Amino acid sequence: MRIDLHTHSTASDGTDTPAELVRGAAAAGLDVVALTDHDTVAGHAEARAALPEGLTLVTGAELSCRLDGVSLHMLAYLFDPEEPELARERELVRDDRVPRARAIVGKLREHGIPVTWEQVARIAGDGAVGRPHLATALMELGVVDSVNDAFASWLASDGPAYVEKHELDPFDAIRLVKAAGGVTVFAHPLAVKRGRCVPESAIAELAAAGLDGIEVDHMDHDAPTRARLRGMAADLGLLTTGSSDYHGSRKTCSLGDCTTDPEIYGEIVRRATGAFPVPGAGG
Repeated sequence: MRIDLHTHSTASDGTDTPAELVRGAAAAGLDVVALTDHDTVAGHAEARAALPEGLTLVTGAELSCRLDGVSLHMLAYLFDPEEPELARERELVRDDRVPRARAIVGKLREHGIPVTWEQVARIAGDGAVGRPHLATALMELGVVDSVNDAFASWLASDGPAYVEKHELDPFDAIRLVKAAGGVTVFAHPLAVKRGRCVPESAIAELAAAGLDGIEVDHMDHDAPTRARLRGMAADLGLLTTGSSDYHGSRKTCSLGDCTTDPEIYGEIVRRATGAFPVPGAGG
């Protein structure tokens, strides 16, 4: 089985619609794909309706969190999307996205970059506006060569245009996802090229609080980092996943570039009680 547990659609900051994403996953030879848009489940219904035969959909979301001033992302799988407390927190995060993006535009313009809100809104379309849309705007203006370059410079957590947004405490995120019957995996925990990372001691504290796993095989983790994370997971009793973090044409990675072991996937499904994987019926 080929299993990719971290992808994004136009419901957040990807460039493929949910339907295009699941069809692309099947074409890429995947057996299982998780749709984990940022702080939203808006793409799940379209993905279900278009799901090709032979492909299984795992519903999820990537939750924006912050610990001691450091941003981090928590992948949540197979939770009940109607659970009110978790739904309310997702809404609070989403509601803060537009004011934050407008503030980033203001900072960029203060530095002489002629980006406009209209340009960013056009790029975002119906998706939940975020930094990748701003990064794309910077690419269009020739300020940076790639989305990664934008995240490593202007939009980094210590960059000149960075603006904080409402984010969950990760311990609260774990509690909320578990209460909604879901499973939590810390996304790309040591992706230093994205900016500051939480210390490894914090990962141990999150594990003690009920974190289920960490994303190890990811494009932003080099081989030594992956080895270190595998050792940490073994010591802490955490599951280890691998995934592409696919964003369509916005990033260079492809669906299935990194994958999750079928036994790990089976354990994630076993632990979840809020929702179940959706088998494709040829949508």
